[in-house]
Amino acid sequence: MGLKYVVIIQCDITQRRCSGIACTDAFYNREGMFKEYEEDVRYISFTCGGCCGKGLSAKLEQFAKKSRKLSELNKDDVVIHLSSCMVTDNHHSDRCPHVDYIKSIIQKKGYKNVVEKSYIYENTEKKREKGIYKSY
Repeated sequence: MGLKYVVIIQCDITQRRCSGIACTDAFYNREGMFKEYEEDVRYISFTCGGCCGKGLSAKLEQFAKKSRKLSELNKDDVVIHLSSCMVTDNHHSDRCPHVDYIKSIIQKKGYKNVVEKSYIYENTEKKREKGIYKSY
Protein backbone atom coordinates (compact mmCIF):
# COMPACT_ATOMS: atom_id res chain seq x y z
CA MET A 1 0.00 0.00 0.00
CA GLY A 2 2.50 2.65 1.10
CA LEU A 3 2.56 5.55 3.48
CA LYS A 4 -0.76 7.33 3.89
CA TYR A 5 -0.55 9.27 7.16
CA VAL A 6 1.97 11.19 9.22
CA VAL A 7 0.87 11.59 12.82
CA ILE A 8 2.66 14.17 14.94
CA ILE A 9 2.41 13.66 18.67
CA GLN A 10 2.96 16.95 20.51
CA CYS A 11 3.61 17.50 24.21
CA ASP A 12 0.30 18.33 25.91
CA ILE A 13 1.90 20.95 28.15
CA THR A 14 3.75 22.62 25.27
CA GLN A 15 0.59 22.57 23.13
CA ARG A 16 -0.99 24.97 25.62
CA ARG A 17 1.38 27.67 24.38
CA CYS A 18 2.37 26.37 20.94
CA SER A 19 -0.09 26.12 18.07
CA GLY A 20 2.04 23.61 16.18
CA ILE A 21 2.14 25.88 13.13
CA ALA A 22 5.88 25.33 12.55
CA CYS A 23 5.41 21.54 12.44
CA THR A 24 2.35 21.89 10.21
CA ASP A 25 4.15 24.25 7.83
CA ALA A 26 7.20 22.00 7.67
CA PHE A 27 4.95 19.07 6.77
CA TYR A 28 2.98 20.86 4.05
CA ASN A 29 6.15 22.43 2.61
CA ARG A 30 7.89 19.03 2.83
CA GLU A 31 10.86 20.49 4.68
CA GLY A 32 13.31 18.99 7.14
CA MET A 33 12.00 15.82 8.73
CA PHE A 34 9.14 15.68 6.20
CA LYS A 35 11.02 16.22 2.94
CA GLU A 36 10.80 12.57 1.82
CA TYR A 37 7.01 12.25 2.10
CA GLU A 38 4.93 12.13 -1.07
CA GLU A 39 2.36 14.85 -1.80
CA ASP A 40 -0.63 12.52 -1.23
CA VAL A 41 0.41 11.67 2.35
CA ARG A 42 -2.01 13.11 4.90
CA TYR A 43 -1.23 14.75 8.22
CA ILE A 44 -2.83 14.71 11.64
CA SER A 45 -1.57 16.01 14.96
CA PHE A 46 -2.64 15.44 18.53
CA THR A 47 -1.09 15.59 21.96
CA CYS A 48 0.30 12.84 24.13
CA GLY A 49 -2.69 13.31 26.45
CA GLY A 50 -0.63 14.82 29.25
CA CYS A 51 1.98 13.47 31.62
CA CYS A 52 2.80 10.58 31.70
CA GLY A 53 1.45 10.01 28.20
CA LYS A 54 -0.97 7.25 29.14
CA GLY A 55 -3.83 9.11 27.41
CA LEU A 56 -2.10 8.52 24.08
CA SER A 57 -3.23 4.91 24.11
CA ALA A 58 -6.91 5.83 23.73
CA LYS A 59 -6.13 8.44 21.07
CA LEU A 60 -4.17 5.93 18.99
CA GLU A 61 -6.94 3.36 19.37
CA GLN A 62 -9.58 5.85 18.18
CA PHE A 63 -7.34 6.92 15.29
CA ALA A 64 -6.84 3.29 14.23
CA LYS A 65 -10.55 2.51 14.42
CA LYS A 66 -11.67 5.60 12.47
CA SER A 67 -8.87 5.41 9.89
CA ARG A 68 -9.67 1.76 9.11
CA LYS A 69 -13.30 2.66 8.66
CA LEU A 70 -12.71 5.83 6.60
CA SER A 71 -9.78 4.83 4.42
CA GLU A 72 -8.96 1.17 5.02
CA LEU A 73 -5.70 2.26 6.62
CA ASN A 74 -3.43 -0.23 8.31
CA LYS A 75 -0.81 0.67 10.90
CA ASP A 76 2.10 0.09 8.52
CA ASP A 77 0.73 2.97 6.42
CA VAL A 78 1.39 5.39 9.30
CA VAL A 79 4.55 7.16 10.47
CA ILE A 80 4.41 8.69 13.92
CA HIS A 81 6.65 11.64 14.65
CA LEU A 82 7.30 12.51 18.26
CA SER A 83 7.48 16.30 18.05
CA SER A 84 10.73 18.10 18.62
CA CYS A 85 9.24 19.67 21.77
CA MET A 86 8.99 16.17 23.27
CA VAL A 87 12.29 14.63 22.28
CA THR A 88 14.79 17.49 22.52
CA ASP A 89 15.99 20.04 25.00
CA ASN A 90 14.58 23.34 23.74
CA HIS A 91 13.15 26.71 24.76
CA HIS A 92 9.86 25.10 25.85
CA SER A 93 11.48 22.64 28.24
CA ASP A 94 13.91 19.76 28.48
CA ARG A 95 13.22 16.43 26.79
CA CYS A 96 10.06 14.71 28.00
CA PRO A 97 10.92 12.33 30.85
CA HIS A 98 8.23 9.94 29.57
CA VAL A 99 9.49 9.52 25.98
CA ASP A 100 10.43 5.86 26.42
CA TYR A 101 7.07 5.07 28.00
CA ILE A 102 5.26 6.90 25.19
CA LYS A 103 7.27 4.94 22.60
CA SER A 104 6.29 1.71 24.33
CA ILE A 105 2.60 2.66 24.09
CA ILE A 106 2.98 3.40 20.38
CA GLN A 107 4.68 0.06 19.78
CA LYS A 108 2.16 -1.80 21.92
CA LYS A 109 -0.61 -0.33 19.75
CA GLY A 110 1.12 -1.85 16.71
CA TYR A 111 2.79 1.18 15.14
CA LYS A 112 6.31 0.35 14.03
CA ASN A 113 7.28 3.53 12.18
CA VAL A 114 8.33 6.05 14.83
CA VAL A 115 10.53 9.09 14.15
CA GLU A 116 11.94 11.46 16.76
CA LYS A 117 11.57 15.15 15.81
CA SER A 118 9.23 17.17 13.66
CA TYR A 119 10.10 20.80 12.93
CA ILE A 120 13.75 21.70 13.40
CA TYR A 121 14.41 25.21 14.68
CA GLU A 122 17.75 26.48 13.35
CA ASN A 123 18.44 28.65 16.42
CA THR A 124 17.75 25.75 18.75
CA GLU A 125 20.08 23.48 16.77
CA LYS A 126 22.82 26.14 17.05
CA LYS A 127 22.29 26.27 20.82
CA ARG A 128 22.64 22.46 20.98
CA GLU A 129 25.90 22.71 19.03
CA LYS A 130 27.17 25.32 21.53
CA GLY A 131 26.13 23.12 24.48
CA ILE A 132 23.45 25.56 25.69
CA TYR A 133 20.81 22.85 25.18
CA LYS A 134 21.50 19.16 25.74
CA SER A 135 21.67 16.75 22.80
CA TYR A 136 20.20 13.29 23.13
